[in-house]
Amino acid sequence: MISFLKKYSWVLFLGLLASNLYAQEEPSLLDMLGAEEETTEYTTNAFKSTRVINSASMEMLGAGVLDFRILHRFGKFSQGAYQLFGLDNASMRLAFDYGILPNLMVGVGRSTNKKELDGFVKYRILWQSTGKRTMPISLIWMSGMTLNGLKDPVGNPEVSPTFTRRLGFYHQLIIGRKFSDRFTLQVSPTMVHQNIVANRLIPNDLYAVGVGGRYKFSKRIALVWDYSYVINRFPNDPVKNPLSVGFDIETGGHVFQLHFSNAVGMNERAYLTDDNGSWLRGDIQFGFNLSRVFQIAKH
Repeated sequence: MISFLKKYSWVLFLGLLASNLYAQEEPSLLDMLGAEEETTEYTTNAFKSTRVINSASMEMLGAGVLDFRILHRFGKFSQGAYQLFGLDNASMRLAFDYGILPNLMVGVGRSTNKKELDGFVKYRILWQSTGKRTMPISLIWMSGMTLNGLKDPVGNPEVSPTFTRRLGFYHQLIIGRKFSDRFTLQVSPTMVHQNIVANRLIPNDLYAVGVGGRYKFSKRIALVWDYSYVINRFPNDPVKNPLSVGFDIETGGHVFQLHFSNAVGMNERAYLTDDNGSWLRGDIQFGFNLSRVFQIAKH
């Protein structure tokens, strides 16, 4: 027996060496769990809706999602008790927005203000994310067109209201970041073009910078606000810059928003170029926005 062990000891030695090397190279269960591939987490719910109040938000609809929107705004508080502080008068916009792809959506709407039709395309260029791919901001491009439906679109019967003259266009870049689960902020450089204006003192092209934000108080309630500063408005133009403040209230599949604003219009052309009131003079309008989403196509 001893002679057998001496004769084949080198075979046993090689076997033990090989088993030891195999044990060192074979990954443990913990090693395999730690080696799981890192994923990318995309930021969602920066806003609860695709609009802050007036302005478009950095939020997008998912693919196959239809958003039916009702935007309703009463008259000005300054109208007094006879008009029930504006509640006897109202303007509204009905809209349908649809998500074609995760980064592409379109929308159409109709406003009682100037009987205006509008449509837009919204495309997300960058999506805020962490993990494998880190992106600190979201970047969205939005372009739209409006059609004034009034019989006399500029209040001048000497000007022929052709189809082309009724058109307006806008382009907007939305730069936003969700800083925390509670706080979101965005900036929106915007250009609006109107084919026809009321007089020569009003530029056909207006340039503006918008700021919008959201602060979440609880799981279902958040404070929202937006403000736009028009850069090249005529100095004596009485039109005021639009400022709106409100609260988002999430109720299941609905997002219900109560707000106050000095703007009548509810699309980019309207709230940047139409006659807005003064907050200091009580030209404030109470309103609400209602959003209801439907998943109508397979995700």
